[in-house]
Amino acid sequence: MNSFSDTRKPEQIEESYQKAKERYAAFGIDTDAALGQAASVPISLHCWQGDDVTGFEGLDELGGGGIMATGSFPGKARGPAELRGDLEEAISLIPGELRVNLHVMYGESGGKKVDRDEYKPEHFRNWIDWAKKHNLGIDMNPTFFSHEKAEDGFTLSSKDPEIRKFWIRHSIASRKIAEAIGRELGTPSINNFWIPDGYKDFPADRIGHRRLLTESLDEIFDEKLDPEATLDAVESKLFGIGSEAFVSGSHEFYLAYAVSRQIMLCFDAGHFHPTESIADKLSSSLLFLDRLLLHVSRPMRWDSDHVVLFDDDTRAIAREALRAAGPEGLTDPSRRRIFFALDFFDASINRIGAWVTGTRAARKSLLAAFLEPYALLKEAEESANFGERLALLEESKTLPFSAVWDKLCMEAGVPVSSGWIDNVRNYEAAVLRKR
Repeated sequence: MNSFSDTRKPEQIEESYQKAKERYAAFGIDTDAALGQAASVPISLHCWQGDDVTGFEGLDELGGGGIMATGSFPGKARGPAELRGDLEEAISLIPGELRVNLHVMYGESGGKKVDRDEYKPEHFRNWIDWAKKHNLGIDMNPTFFSHEKAEDGFTLSSKDPEIRKFWIRHSIASRKIAEAIGRELGTPSINNFWIPDGYKDFPADRIGHRRLLTESLDEIFDEKLDPEATLDAVESKLFGIGSEAFVSGSHEFYLAYAVSRQIMLCFDAGHFHPTESIADKLSSSLLFLDRLLLHVSRPMRWDSDHVVLFDDDTRAIAREALRAAGPEGLTDPSRRRIFFALDFFDASINRIGAWVTGTRAARKSLLAAFLEPYALLKEAEESANFGERLALLEESKTLPFSAVWDKLCMEAGVPVSSGWIDNVRNYEAAVLRKR
């Protein structure tokens, strides 16, 4: 079996980097600065890739909510210890600052039955202690799927007042959990609200459900929590499995709600038309909102949540985020305007390999954004020299990016190039295949 370890010595990687540094300098780019900036942008690593979104409530598989994890690759995490162990393995192979993204259904109740509206910060004690040990922030998501009170396809916009009240209580519990986590870890916990509510076929009363959703959200967000501990976000979706004709929380709904209430808006790359990019939406939104949350994913034909790649769409998202928010808007905790999180779940391949591939791709995209000759592009544009702008865009694509990426990995103490594949392969043999 082939080994993928990088046999180059550190001095060889450094030599390649110094040559690349000179090439980028000719375009006015400081690669040393770019390395530090790209590594300092936090990426929130989603826990649900490790267990196919089943959580710790005793579920064998997903139930409802238009969510589907396909495949049966061996070694799925079966509980908290295994999931955290798998996360640790993945994190050891990814450069740059990381966080961990949780759903409420990943709370630990010690085997006791806890309904969704009964979760409390103490159910996340083990996660908090683990995050402290590994110097990680934690983000949160209320869980509106895989529950008997979501079986008819509606939660916060349900026309059944008792169903609606239950999910409002769950949402408020999630906010309290996020606030407690953020306060203890000293970094705001982003609490993101996405609901699956919708119809498979054409509804008669669209505005009725959206009016109820507005009322539910207003009640949930009525109490103002400590912004130093938690920040709320709302996430739209175009359609889902079983909600192809109508979704209560559409993009237009949440854009209007976020602007009118001045709450963070979440753009998920897979929640729009297959050919629609969220990159172009960032600059417009930041003119009217203080902050945005990005769920970086890779849709294929539909919102299929494929593993993120270093592709044109992901690079465009990172590039436009940097252009619109500026370096401080991504790197400075006190001035951060755009937050990066991942959202994909592929059960057909090694789940740790999926984490590493996707997160390294997101980090590569951020590095590529910081290595863009933006000052020269803008200067050419403002001089109406559009031919030069186009030429610079093209020529910058072939600058020696890989040498700078290798330097970032080496400085972070993680495997360079494809070297991490051996680590995942060994972990699979030693741990995953024995489950």
